[in-house]
Amino acid sequence: MGWLFLFLLAALVLVSLLRFANIRGSTLELLASALLLGIAGYGWQGTPALSGKPTPPHAETSQSDSLFAQDRQQFLERFTSDAQILDAADAMHRNGMEVYGVALIRGALAKRPNSSDLWVGMGNALTLYANGFVTPAAELAFQRATDLSPNHPDPPYFLGLAYAQAGQIERARSIWTNLLARAPANASWRNIVERRLSQL
Repeated sequence: MGWLFLFLLAALVLVSLLRFANIRGSTLELLASALLLGIAGYGWQGTPALSGKPTPPHAETSQSDSLFAQDRQQFLERFTSDAQILDAADAMHRNGMEVYGVALIRGALAKRPNSSDLWVGMGNALTLYANGFVTPAAELAFQRATDLSPNHPDPPYFLGLAYAQAGQIERARSIWTNLLARAPANASWRNIVERRLSQL
């Protein structure tokens, strides 16, 4: 039955080409040969007797915000073009596309290489891409942020956070303790660092 339907369909195509497209002669013969070749290929490799099997839905790859995304609002600027880039990179992470987050921040750094916030974001993105391991490239990114903003708490705080998530507790504790030692008594972020230290 399937073969009959296939030949009827091919005949219908040829009649349509002949009647509506006004194709004649060698062009019609060429198209007829192509149709017959397609039918022969289907007969050779097609398996119409196989039962259908629907494609299963994609596995859910979404994940929660990183600690960087949760704490970033307390340390970094919120309403700048750099913040928008970091928001987009956080969204990439939530969808399991860390490599795209790295590429996004890298592109922004090509235009604004002196942005401390972007270098901090790059350090975090590289850590997420390495499944939580603080790679030398991530350390370099955090160091660039520190060089650009030596008096800001952002680079050491987020470097300590990366170490803490990687299980390098003593390194995180040392960085955060030093950060608190030089922090003003009324710094708005002191309680966040103190809370993270207590969690260690």
